[in-house]
Amino acid sequence: AVTVYRLAHALHELGVPVMPRMMTEYAHSRTGIDIHPAARIGRKFFIDHGTGVVIGETTEIGEDVKIYQGVTLGALHVDKKLSDRKRHPTIGDRVIIYAGSTILGGTTVIGHDSIIGGNVWLTSSVDPYTVVYRKPKVMYRNQKGFSEPIDWVI
Repeated sequence: AVTVYRLAHALHELGVPVMPRMMTEYAHSRTGIDIHPAARIGRKFFIDHGTGVVIGETTEIGEDVKIYQGVTLGALHVDKKLSDRKRHPTIGDRVIIYAGSTILGGTTVIGHDSIIGGNVWLTSSVDPYTVVYRKPKVMYRNQKGFSEPIDWVI
């Protein structure tokens, strides 16, 4: 998918109509990775277990960035009137984004050398050298059982 993106991006930069998007859609159908040909991605970009990765049209990604499955770099709002604006995030150099994370918005900037943990939802910027993670609340059942046991089956 990344190789097809690189070729499609070069064609997009040359102003070739339709073909770049057809190329990335083909890669999407084969790999599950959706990279818009207008996105700007630096050198040494790596996607590990890429199914479900989405990289939007105005996304900018620095060099030496690694992302994992299910990552979305998307727009915060969808509106035809915003089509001429930057709608997708900017990712700095040497950033790692773990599985299931969603980073949205054209003003959202992930600073260089940052780590975004799994299943994180971001709509605001992160300073360089920052680690962002989600701390889930886990509920445990005690030995007494539930006060109202489930007594039906679907």
